Amino acid sequence: MDPMEPSASETSSKPLPKTPSGTTSEASVQAQDLINWELAASTAARLTPAGPVLSAAEIGAAVENLRLMADISVPHVHHITGLDAARDLRDSEVLVVDRASWAKANTQSFAVMLKPAMEKLLEGRGSLSPGAAGISAAITGSQLGAILAFLSSKVLGQYDPFSALAENSTAPASGRLLLVAPNIISVERELNVEPADFRLWVCLHEQTHRVQFAAAPWLRHHMLQEIENLSGLLLGNVDSLMERASAAAKSLKDRTAPGAAPGRGAILDLLQNPEEKAALSRLTALMSLLEGHANVVMDAVDASIVPSVKTIRQRFNARGQDRGVIEKFIRNLLGLDAKMRQYSDGAKFVREVVDAAGMAGFNRVWESAENLPSEPEIHDSKLWLDRMGL
Repeated sequence: MDPMEPSASETSSKPLPKTPSGTTSEASVQAQDLINWELAASTAARLTPAGPVLSAAEIGAAVENLRLMADISVPHVHHITGLDAARDLRDSEVLVVDRASWAKANTQSFAVMLKPAMEKLLEGRGSLSPGAAGISAAITGSQLGAILAFLSSKVLGQYDPFSALAENSTAPASGRLLLVAPNIISVERELNVEPADFRLWVCLHEQTHRVQFAAAPWLRHHMLQEIENLSGLLLGNVDSLMERASAAAKSLKDRTAPGAAPGRGAILDLLQNPEEKAALSRLTALMSLLEGHANVVMDAVDASIVPSVKTIRQRFNARGQDRGVIEKFIRNLLGLDAKMRQYSDGAKFVREVVDAAGMAGFNRVWESAENLPSEPEIHDSKLWLDRMGL
């Protein structure tokens, strides 16, 4: 058992909300039944790799210190971003969790994000028998659990804006920030860096995501709409989806051959028609903006805030060069390396806009969805600056 797991109850002030379990309409109940969310969470908890070995006292000290660093990071985010929403963050909660709790939290968010797509899938296929739905739910839940188990050891932190939308949720209306203690401790040990410095550096990034949604209250609904649109398009044509999945698997095999050029990831290769690609482009641009902005904030600090920041940056950026074959395959499958490119592309866009128009000019992106950059604008900031009249 992961030694961090027994601390799950003491690492959060409130229990994680129960998984959505049905609504008043028959169609919604059937849609929710297409994925066994409880099985996904339990599968992830069973398969997640063991974390660092810590005593109860060490776990308690780490949790307390992470909470402290999360609080300390807020005024720094306010100073760097200039956003009033960062002045006093009290709209959402900070939870220090273990890997299994992170995975369970994500099954709850996925249930919110995928519910409209599941309903659309049912509309296209008609009603399913309870037996067929149960088999489908078990298979999909197990697969999702395996993916979450892999990711649960990689994620340092995550801002979840959708938790409050889950059935029976006890989360604040604006969401919650999850800090995954065993992963943060594992990486700081791997890099051999000062724990307090590394934890503050990580919190700067994650708190920036929290500020983004506080500064743009419309952002949660907009992102949910974009995810619903993309997943609906992908799941709307089940017949062609299976054919495309087969082609994507072959493409992934070809890309793992020696000397092959990196691809987007087999899952992203399922998108083929113009409407699907346009939906992906909008979501890619949004994620690039959010991740790039958070990276710019965490890199804006100097030694007066994080004394060993230069060492942390150098060692953290050098990670991943010695990944094993299996991990590289999974990362390629999930498109995680493409996600890392989003970080750098988005950060480049933010820096160029701030250099040209100042932080106040850049902060116009939080005013409305119409001000969000497109994917071409992410790669050419002058296009966005011209469109904004900056």
